[in-house]
Amino acid sequence: MDIAAKVNNAHANQGASVVVEDLHFSYDHGPEALQGLSLEIQAGERLGIIGPSGSGKSTLLLHLNGILSGKGNIEIGGVSLTDESLSDIRKKVGLVFQNPDDQLFNPTVREDVAFGPLNMGLSPEEVDERVAHAMKLMRLIGYEDKISHHISYGERRRVALATVLAMQPEVFAFDEPFSNLDPDVVQSFIQIINELEATVVVVSQFIIPLVACCDKLAIVNDGKVVTVGPARDIAKDRALLKSNGLDFHFYHDIYHSLRD
Repeated sequence: MDIAAKVNNAHANQGASVVVEDLHFSYDHGPEALQGLSLEIQAGERLGIIGPSGSGKSTLLLHLNGILSGKGNIEIGGVSLTDESLSDIRKKVGLVFQNPDDQLFNPTVREDVAFGPLNMGLSPEEVDERVAHAMKLMRLIGYEDKISHHISYGERRRVALATVLAMQPEVFAFDEPFSNLDPDVVQSFIQIINELEATVVVVSQFIIPLVACCDKLAIVNDGKVVTVGPARDIAKDRALLKSNGLDFHFYHDIYHSLRD
């Protein structure tokens, strides 16, 4: 099945639901980065989050597994995120950072991919199985003994995703997965995201890749959710996008000028 055919292919009953209610957060007592943000994501849904720079997108993402902690309520699979549930929530929510160097800190690729499963207390046999599966999915066979920080940026991005795949979370949270990548690598990431049997949350400035891998889009601006709706409907609403600093339709005009 090609990418276009997968756009509206929901993965119901897989993954965990995500509920964010009245979330407030400020960095170092500055202005509020999140101003009472509320959002609900169904289990198995793929949600793209878009918004201008500084709108609070990544800040929201970092709350989903407790890296940041603001005022409000977050539930993953019906379980409230608290100090007591934090360890279990982090097993459910896998965060893929924008910069892979923030995620890779072991000497070799295999050790990086195995780190999460080992810390989950899995048996050596199950760790080996998960590592092999994740590395196969990310086309990293043969990279096992390579030094993580000596491979290319695109390869490190694949290793970073493999570290999360190996943990088999119920929620995948991606922070700008399409930035600084060649078009063919972006296409491969879209295919991988489409095949994940989990709830998927993707923060990105790039609307077109989001439409290719998300059921819905949420626009976040000034620390709040402006609207949530079907991905194609949001992407077609030029007035809505323009009012939130997201108008990409001029690319369409450039494309047609090249064809003409």
